[in-house]
Amino acid sequence: MSSHPLEGKRVVALGGALSALTGGPLEGASIEAAALDRLTGGDLAGRDLILIDADAWEPEPLSQALQALSLRPSPPPVLLVGAHLPTAVVRNLLRLERSDVLEAPFTEDKMSAAVAALLAQPAPAAHESGAPAQQHARCWAVVGAVGGSGATTVAIEIANCLVERATREKSVCLIDLNLADGAAAAYLGANAVMRLAELGQAAEGMDASMLQAFITPVSPKLDLLAAPRDPAAFDRVGPDAVLRMLETACDVYEWVILDMPRHRRGWTLEALGGCDEVLVISELTVPALLAARSLADEIDRGLGAASKAKIVLNRLASRMFGPAPNMSEAEKALQRKAEAGISSDWEAAAASVNLGGPIATHRPKSKIVKDVQALVDRLAGQAAPAGKLKSRKAA
Repeated sequence: MSSHPLEGKRVVALGGALSALTGGPLEGASIEAAALDRLTGGDLAGRDLILIDADAWEPEPLSQALQALSLRPSPPPVLLVGAHLPTAVVRNLLRLERSDVLEAPFTEDKMSAAVAALLAQPAPAAHESGAPAQQHARCWAVVGAVGGSGATTVAIEIANCLVERATREKSVCLIDLNLADGAAAAYLGANAVMRLAELGQAAEGMDASMLQAFITPVSPKLDLLAAPRDPAAFDRVGPDAVLRMLETACDVYEWVILDMPRHRRGWTLEALGGCDEVLVISELTVPALLAARSLADEIDRGLGAASKAKIVLNRLASRMFGPAPNMSEAEKALQRKAEAGISSDWEAAAASVNLGGPIATHRPKSKIVKDVQALVDRLAGQAAPAGKLKSRKAA
């Protein structure tokens, strides 16, 4: 019997510095050097472990490669090592069923223990022939660059558009994370029933059935998670409770839309790091555009630029004269291309808020409805990573 526990194991190593491990914690294993494209489409059949040196790759392509790997059927377990572990890279790694991180510097014993633990985990159960694999939610975040930019209205219209794509009841969940003074419930004419004290107490044992105690049904396919107005709300619930709630929602629904607070909280980057899209909503005023550029840059820095925040220009108006910038002028101020523009239709927006419900319900021919639909069609048509928020495995 071999004295090497890894004798005969096939390990794919991404990063030249990992070759030195062949005589230590990986002794006995067959090591294959590879590049990132091995994760996206290369042959991984029969491989027992993927070992990645995070310091050898830029965060953005590494995050994208991990997202692609998470979509492949039954990928091998992955161990990510490095001295610099960007939050977005780690969040995308944790979408995998079998994964771990090891922060450098580490001892050979720690490496051996991490590898052994991963190899000891059973492979995910294979699905029966013809049965669809489990689909994790796609999660989009919407955040206003300034107060009153219309982020909540846009979030509601996006959620309503996604209902049309839903394949079952309770497919879409809109979560108002403006815990102190969120307006989503009022805009929808619904009751906010998420009691924060109860959420904090229930967070550790949160599951799909418990989540329903905090839900307000808006329609057969759309649910709302929103808290009553409370100026002390952000002090009543900790980051772990918020993240556990989001993780559970992503286990239950096909689509999760986050209406985010403008000001950063202890859980903001964790939540954004688990999202497939981050949309920054801006008006067409110079202060709002400058704020949108600053916020988008801040999000990109915080997430390691793994998935660039996208700016959406709200309340576009046709004009022949006047001081408001047009789309092209706005993009000069932003110093980047805007993802989309949403037309101004004050009458439709006001009527919808006063009547309660999406604009698409009360003014289906509004330009707002058409523009949001075009945005959703474009984003939803892109390749979908398994946008699932998972519990943190490393600090």
